[in-house]
Amino acid sequence: MQMYERTSESVHNVKDDPQARELLRRAYEKISRWGKDFPGFKAELICINQGKSVKGSVTIKSPREVEVSLPDDTLQKWAHGQIAMMAIHRSSRPFEEADGKYTLTLAEEDDHPLGRLIVIHGDGMNSRYRIKNDRMTQINRNMERIKFTINVEESLTTQDGKHLTTHYTVFYFSPQDSKLLQAESYTDQPAVVSRPGSPQADPLYLPGHRRVIYTEDGETIVRGLVFQGHEPL
Repeated sequence: MQMYERTSESVHNVKDDPQARELLRRAYEKISRWGKDFPGFKAELICINQGKSVKGSVTIKSPREVEVSLPDDTLQKWAHGQIAMMAIHRSSRPFEEADGKYTLTLAEEDDHPLGRLIVIHGDGMNSRYRIKNDRMTQINRNMERIKFTINVEESLTTQDGKHLTTHYTVFYFSPQDSKLLQAESYTDQPAVVSRPGSPQADPLYLPGHRRVIYTEDGETIVRGLVFQGHEPL
């Protein structure tokens, strides 16, 4: 689904909350990212659609330079979108250049099991994040044509003590009446690969396997991506 139409939002007379800023900063800085020294990589790629596989290749030179080659145009487009989004989410940016550049406030305490709600003012997506134990547990965005909620359900801890999400679910709603339109379940398993010229204690956590389950025209669709033979560039 398209999720890029931003809305306007006034931030006049909204005062930044230092507690909200610190909570979000800690969670943001504990997310596993590739870092500015990310060398890029290439790998064999297997795309699985309803149990049938096609083979190709993928090269990621940077978070915004993704090349995918598959013999099926429909699956290539889908795989490229999935991998490009993976790469962008793993890219490294200082907090002050990401969510930290906006005005942040805390919503009223509601004892929610997924933690405190932080409101992002001025990002054009009406973003709301929930934070618990220095982890981002839920992401909410409400744009002109789509409204969605991401619930982070499972994650692993990398060797450097960061959090890497391994299972999450996305719920898409109509922005007009909040009717549920679609749900997508994502399960990720990373491939741990040695950095060029670096000890095993400082590995790269690269895409290894992704499974996506969703519905389309009343049918349950299961698709997957398998990355093999990773070679850092």
